[in-house]
Amino acid sequence: MINKKQSVTLLGAALLSVSLSACSVFDWLVYKPDVPQGNYMEPQQVEKLRINMTKAQAEYILGRPVLRDSFADNTWYYVYHFKSGRDASITHKELVLHFDNDKLVKVDGDYDLSPEFTTPLEQSSLPGGAAVNSEPLLPAERGDTKPLVEEKKPLSQQQLQDEK
Repeated sequence: MINKKQSVTLLGAALLSVSLSACSVFDWLVYKPDVPQGNYMEPQQVEKLRINMTKAQAEYILGRPVLRDSFADNTWYYVYHFKSGRDASITHKELVLHFDNDKLVKVDGDYDLSPEFTTPLEQSSLPGGAAVNSEPLLPAERGDTKPLVEEKKPLSQQQLQDEK
């Protein structure tokens, strides 16, 4: 049989262990924001790159690079780092552009290039098959019906009542 002194000691030890582990037990209740850093790029942007593009054209497509080579402005680094607040997973992507005489000569990194990358811009068509002087096509007409971001449709009054 457990006497009063042993039960108080046992209760104190249990309270101490629960209080010390409370941070890890209730960690999922604490909000932690997602942390995106650097240049986020869609694959469609990278597919627009072509050999012999000027620096201005590449910057127009991708935006300003995170880092330019300090000693020569011939290498541009586009880096994207995303840390999820919920599960602490990390996504890291890089794209490195190499220029020679203000012309794009090579691209390295984690993104897939278009099969037409080696075709100079003057000789290639724009991604999506649209001619340069034609009207822009709607997503359904160009064969790319999948939106980049899924939109949530607002619930109707009936759906709101059904949820309750």
